[in-house]
Amino acid sequence: MKSRFSLILIGCVVIFGGILFFTKKDASAPTTSNGQAVKASTHARGEGQKKVTVTEYGDFQCPACAGYYSVVEEVFKKYEKDITFQFRNFPLRSIHPNAMAAHRAAEAASNQNKFWEMYGQLYSTQTAWSSLSDASATFRSYAQSLGLDMTKYDADVKSEATNGILNADIAEGTKLDVTGTPTFFIEGKKIENPRDAESFYKLIDEAIAAKNQAQ
Repeated sequence: MKSRFSLILIGCVVIFGGILFFTKKDASAPTTSNGQAVKASTHARGEGQKKVTVTEYGDFQCPACAGYYSVVEEVFKKYEKDITFQFRNFPLRSIHPNAMAAHRAAEAASNQNKFWEMYGQLYSTQTAWSSLSDASATFRSYAQSLGLDMTKYDADVKSEATNGILNADIAEGTKLDVTGTPTFFIEGKKIENPRDAESFYKLIDEAIAAKNQAQ
């Protein structure tokens, strides 16, 4: 576990360097073709009984994000009743050529209430599609396996609304000084990526305790 997370953290450092050009290029607030502002995504799960929110800015093609996926799932399983877990799109287009297509697929699945199913599929199979020259057909096969209306999926994958949501997430992340993936926030405060699930537990427990003291 420790050695695997050392590799994950090294991967994050590489990504941090590669993202600088990307964030400068895409930091402007997104609008639709008629000038209307586009809101960021609202992908969230968990009962949130302790009123603590954990947010991840992630990239489906990022190896470090895929490495953290199982840990995030372990953390969520433990705190499902206590926290709200939110995911925001932060595809690193300059270094991950299939990232935007993956995030468009997830947003299209979200329009049919299957975001988290697609989220899990994309991360758990990342090595199968990451090196493809065009992964669109693979993502479409995932959509079919989830039982989506494929006519709607095909339209939503290419829609201006979908791209608007992705750009809005990127803009929000850039405002929060997200410079690589994964980047985690607990109660709006950016944290250093935990080395393992136990380290994550400690941070969440501290946030819950602080919330209780403030009430």
